[in-house]
Amino acid sequence: MGFLTMPSPLNGLIERFRPKQYGRRQPLVLLNGLAEQAESWYRNRRFWSRYFEVLTPNILVYEGEALHQRINARQKITVDYLVEQLHTYLTQFVQMPPYHLVSSSLGGKIAVEFAVRYPGLVNRVVLLCPSGMGDKEQLPIMEGMTGRDPHALVRSVFHRPRFVDQDMLRYYRSRFNSRSWKKGLIKTVQGTLEYTVREKLKEMVCPTLLVSGAQDKVCDPKTAEEAARDLPKGVFLSIPQCGHAPQIEKAWKINRLIVHFLSTPRPAELPNWAQLLLAKPPRPRAS
Repeated sequence: MGFLTMPSPLNGLIERFRPKQYGRRQPLVLLNGLAEQAESWYRNRRFWSRYFEVLTPNILVYEGEALHQRINARQKITVDYLVEQLHTYLTQFVQMPPYHLVSSSLGGKIAVEFAVRYPGLVNRVVLLCPSGMGDKEQLPIMEGMTGRDPHALVRSVFHRPRFVDQDMLRYYRSRFNSRSWKKGLIKTVQGTLEYTVREKLKEMVCPTLLVSGAQDKVCDPKTAEEAARDLPKGVFLSIPQCGHAPQIEKAWKINRLIVHFLSTPRPAELPNWAQLLLAKPPRPRAS
């Protein structure tokens, strides 16, 4: 008598970790906010790299030569400038459209503008606690820098500060002493703070997931929920017990939620535990 093979959740887990055959994967572009790339996505990049070709354009490097050349030329660091920097990067140095965009805070303004301006280059968009939704934003990174207190920054951004890596605290402590870094940050804030994208949401034709932390002290969660109603193909999700950086504070859930949203033909608005755990990776793209 032969044994009948029964489907098991373990099969999904094995498939998740088994090396894949060759194939080009869907590109996923990460757009950080006022925190730079390394400080925004350190709990996410490795996980998402199992499923996507993860791209991290450093269009905001506060001590970077490109930013300071513009500052020295008395040109502002604007959302429009950052959008065009992203466009140059993707069209000149990646050339693998269409792209998934996953953004945080200020990166949300860039993602919305890019998706509206270049709809043919965008597949799906995820906005994590996006700024520019019409509310008055608080800027704890500026307050922390003024007092040279990275702990003040952490307390404002995170609902539970214990989730913050100590190396991040050491990094910000060192940056607060750098005149070049502070100048780059201040000029970026001055050029982007008042810019809103609320009216552009209705022009987004791609499926969009807007995630808000229920305890976000930087961008008002109620404003974010109201703004999400303007998205033609939008889904809104509030994460309880979470502040302004869900990709760090709720990394387990956010990592899997985004894989589910980006790789499922019809993603659930409120995916359950099994859907998040066993979401299948997308098929490799044809060469």
